[in-house]
Amino acid sequence: MRPPLLRSVLISVCVSSVVVLTGVAPATATDSSATDSSATPLRTVAGARSLTVLTDLFAERLLVADKVAAAKYGTATPIDDPVREKAILDDVAARAVGLGLDPDAVTAVFRDQIEANKLVQRGLYARWDAHPGERPTERPDLVKEVRPVLDRITTEVLSALQETESSRAGASCGPRLRVAAVRSAVEHRLDRLHGEGLVRALPSVCVPRAHPVSS
Repeated sequence: MRPPLLRSVLISVCVSSVVVLTGVAPATATDSSATDSSATPLRTVAGARSLTVLTDLFAERLLVADKVAAAKYGTATPIDDPVREKAILDDVAARAVGLGLDPDAVTAVFRDQIEANKLVQRGLYARWDAHPGERPTERPDLVKEVRPVLDRITTEVLSALQETESSRAGASCGPRLRVAAVRSAVEHRLDRLHGEGLVRALPSVCVPRAHPVSS
């Protein structure tokens, strides 16, 4: 279990980092927007719940990065795997079309997941290099043990993107995503490194709502 102190650090990291991404600061008890209307924060929380299905999956995928790193650490297998990454992105783009989703937008989301996963792997490598006693004692099987889990999460993320399509459109997605990310970080007991990975996984989730072209 990760130390409780790191959980509080993570919350701070997640909030501050997602504020940078979204440009929206968290509401406080003294915010006029929070006191003028109770409906706005309630809508934000409700929207956050719908986006938590995504942030929970992102957090789960980041925790699987520990096994990916353990499988590769100390071997000739690099963290970057362009062939595997392209195969994943091509696959999700094709499946997005079948779900009625924009393949470019879906590809962007999964590209962020891949980069977030690699961020965690690099952080773990640095940690293990500096602290040999923390190095993994077992080497998971990437093909038989790890990739089936990642493939299952990929399918669930695609379904969640379809489920949250309307929630991810519009200006309010940013603050709702921030709340969802912090909730998932706490629920999954992420440490600072994995919290940074979660922030890295978020930029492409919110999509601008298309405006009709005026004639």
